[in-house]
Amino acid sequence: MRYVSTRGAAPDLSFEDAMLTGLARDGGLYVPAEIPTLGQGDIAAMAGLSYEEIAFRVMRPFIGDTFTDAEFADLIDKAYAGFGHAARAPLKQLQPNHYLLELFHGPTLAFKDFAMQLIGQLFQAALSRRGDRVTIVGATSGDTGSAAMEAFRGLDNVDVFILFPHGRVSEVQRRQMTTVTEANTHALALTGDFDDCQARLKDMFNHFEFRDRVKLAGVNSINWARVLAQVVYYFSAAVSLGAPLRPVSFCVPTGNFGDIFAGYIAKKMGLPIAQLIIATNQNDILHRAMVSSAYTTEGVTPSISPSMDIQVSSNFERALFDAYGRDGNAVAQLMDELKSGGGFKISQGAMQALRESFASGRASEAETSAMIKRAVPEMGELLCPHSAVGVHVAQDFQSAVPLVTLATAHPAKFPDAVEAAAGTRPPLPARMADLFDRPERVQRVENDLTAIEAVIEEGVFA
Repeated sequence: MRYVSTRGAAPDLSFEDAMLTGLARDGGLYVPAEIPTLGQGDIAAMAGLSYEEIAFRVMRPFIGDTFTDAEFADLIDKAYAGFGHAARAPLKQLQPNHYLLELFHGPTLAFKDFAMQLIGQLFQAALSRRGDRVTIVGATSGDTGSAAMEAFRGLDNVDVFILFPHGRVSEVQRRQMTTVTEANTHALALTGDFDDCQARLKDMFNHFEFRDRVKLAGVNSINWARVLAQVVYYFSAAVSLGAPLRPVSFCVPTGNFGDIFAGYIAKKMGLPIAQLIIATNQNDILHRAMVSSAYTTEGVTPSISPSMDIQVSSNFERALFDAYGRDGNAVAQLMDELKSGGGFKISQGAMQALRESFASGRASEAETSAMIKRAVPEMGELLCPHSAVGVHVAQDFQSAVPLVTLATAHPAKFPDAVEAAAGTRPPLPARMADLFDRPERVQRVENDLTAIEAVIEEGVFA
């Protein structure tokens, strides 16, 4: 299995090298050269299996000879052993033919745990075998950072630095990053928004002297292994609802496009997905692009669903790569236009391809709060603001096909917004009850590449 860059100018890599590299040296994102497919019999055989067994069968074709079957199965088991629900990703019925996929039973109460817990195991195994050490730098709009710190805390072969936008994540999200005590973890509060954090992250990867000096690696959803791990729960949910004998649709609250792109990969693998619905909050660049063909940034407006407060959706590049017939030069030109002019126009042919794969909708702040309030008496569910965006958008797409909305975080991660909308303050799980009593470790940084790199080098070489 080989991996190619969406911009066409970087060397092809193995799964292990693509995972440890993160961002390609031409600025692109790695994707499989070919998408493995599973037959109806393969998918039907997943019925009744554990989440870990399904994960092995879905991901095994992508990893090549990086790990033996026994090694890979063991790493999967270790990754999900700490989840708080035996099903890992249980389904709950909200309405007739509408289901909620609960992705918040991991150690940091967000869907990012599904990928990050596995990546922590994969990185440690690969680096130990190589006798190597890397510096992981991530940008987070709230959940990726805490999931990364939880996954890599205390590991021997990794230093972790997480950039988050100062004052633009919930207090629970912040404290999940800043109260980690292990010396190999570092929380950096950047003056700016998430797009600034993500831009500086990409700048570091494109500063090759720095990148090579600190052995930079990335675990944002730019990392293919992140997307791959998220493909699994589309299969587990769909099989529970009758796939492959009947199709299933998914509504995905998304900002950076990684979670819904994982659904796209599941469909390409052969899972009968009827619709993949992009659900955006008021920062609705993805919905606007699907409607108008114009991907144009308009600035980020802070919302009660902060993990979706994004204008530059990195993984959309992967979708564009396929929509443009895997033409890396075309994608590179679009990304240059985005960087220099704040946007680009999607061609008619590419737009048709995108609309064949994705539908979209948006939820305003008022609609999001209203859904949180409605969901308690009508559906028996207390939703986080991101999940509420998804459930709101899903209302316009219900049909005879089972529809699954992804619940991306536990409501306790956003207690103020949930309490304001529903009148109920969601408590943290018992294992996190002392979160607000723990001392914080955080360093403020300006939105300046040189300053950020200096902080990271000081931490790595101290």
